[in-house]
Amino acid sequence: MALSNFSRSISGHVSIITGAASGMGEATAKLFANEGAKVAAIDLNQEGLDRVVKEINDEGKVAKGWALDLADGVAIKSVFEEIADHFGGIDILVNNAGISIPSPIDDESYESNWSRSMDILITAQTKTIRAALPHIRKSENPRIVNIASTEGFGATKFGSPYTAAKHAVIGLTRSLAVELGTEGITVNCICPGPVRTGMTEAIPEESKQIYARRRIALRRYADPEEVAHGTLNFVLPASGFMTGATLPVDGGLTIKNA
Repeated sequence: MALSNFSRSISGHVSIITGAASGMGEATAKLFANEGAKVAAIDLNQEGLDRVVKEINDEGKVAKGWALDLADGVAIKSVFEEIADHFGGIDILVNNAGISIPSPIDDESYESNWSRSMDILITAQTKTIRAALPHIRKSENPRIVNIASTEGFGATKFGSPYTAAKHAVIGLTRSLAVELGTEGITVNCICPGPVRTGMTEAIPEESKQIYARRRIALRRYADPEEVAHGTLNFVLPASGFMTGATLPVDGGLTIKNA
C-alpha cells in the first residue's frame, strides 16, 4: 500500500522554460529534463540554446529548442502552437527570461531602458501565459511559475525599471492565481536573491563575498540549480494546493536585519 496519494514526478510533462540558454533557465531545463520532463527550451541566444539542448539530449533526455524574441507577441503564439503540436500539449510554463539594465531616472536612455525592461520582464510573461493557456487548460497538472526577484520586495539604486517590473510579476502571479484557481491551474512565483549567473558575473568576487557576509544569512551567492529546485517544487503534481505563493530563494537575504 502506498503511504502517499500524491506524485512527485514530472516524468513526461511538457515544460516550457524561457531564458533557457544560461543561468537559472539552463539549470531549470536540465533539472526538469533529468526528472523526465519533455523540455521546450526558449531563448534569444541560438548558440547557447543549441548547447543546452544538445547536453540534455546527449544524456538520453528529451529537449528541443526554439529561438524566440519574447518582445514579439505574434512569434510567441506561433512558437507555442508549434511546441504543443510537437510534444502533444503543454503542462508547465516557467517564465524565467530576464534582463537587467541599470538606469538612473534622469538618464537620457531611461525611457528606452524602461520600455525594454517592461517588455521582457513583465509584458512577455502575460503573452506567454496567454499563448500557453489553451493547452495548459487541458493538462491534468497545470502549472505556471513566474520568476521575479527579491527586488520585488525592496529596491536597489538605479534599478527602478527592474524593480518596478519585479514588483509587477508578483502582482501578476497573485492576480492570476485567483483568476485561474477555479480551473485548477496553479500560478506561483520564485524570488531569487543573489545568484551566480550572467547578471552578476561582472561583480568582482571580493565584492560578492563582502556583500554575502554582510547581507545573506548563508553568507554566499546561490548556485542556479538551487533556484531551479525551488521552481521544481511548485510544478510537482503533489503541489496542487500551492498557488499565489511567492517563494524567496535568497539564502535568508530578506529576513536578515543585521
